[in-house]
Amino acid sequence: DVFEQPQHVGHKKIEFHITTDIPAVLQINSEKEERNDLYAATEEINNTGFGRIFPAPSSNDKMETEEEEDEIPSEFISRRDLEKNRLSREEMEKFSVFKNYEPGDPNCRIYVKNLAKQVQEKDLKFIFGRYVDFQSEVERNMFDIRLMKEGRMKGQAFIGLPDEKAAAKALKEANGYVLFEKPMVVQFARSARPKQDASEGKRKK
Repeated sequence: DVFEQPQHVGHKKIEFHITTDIPAVLQINSEKEERNDLYAATEEINNTGFGRIFPAPSSNDKMETEEEEDEIPSEFISRRDLEKNRLSREEMEKFSVFKNYEPGDPNCRIYVKNLAKQVQEKDLKFIFGRYVDFQSEVERNMFDIRLMKEGRMKGQAFIGLPDEKAAAKALKEANGYVLFEKPMVVQFARSARPKQDASEGKRKK
């Protein structure tokens, strides 16, 4: 037992001896290998690094949490889709329909024009239904869509929302939304005035 150990050491010495025998070739080769390994290692690190810090998922997470805060049922359009398909202010300026755009006086009814001929009530419900709490019977009853399909009012709609706040939010978020390749022009409806102002409204017209 005692004599076997020095023999092992001897073997090790022989191994070292071989490497010193042909140092030049081996050194060049081993240096090359080391360099290649280093590149491979850094590439690997970079790849895994990028994999871990990939930006897309984190932004999606953010969107999802916003969506959750929004608490909009899935049968209606999401805030993300609304924003994605809405024209920017600069783009709106290029369209004649937005030329003299005025939002109008805030009230709970909104007026939508420049609608494509294939727009149906369900399309408008999909967009504007997100501003209505369908759990509330009052809000549900107040939500009203009148889409004009004939005559000179064609391509226009009036939408009744639960309150002024919902209407203002709908106007802000849906104005300029491109539906069937046409941007919607969303304003507060003019006719929705309290009863006592009706005659005054007529006079103004």
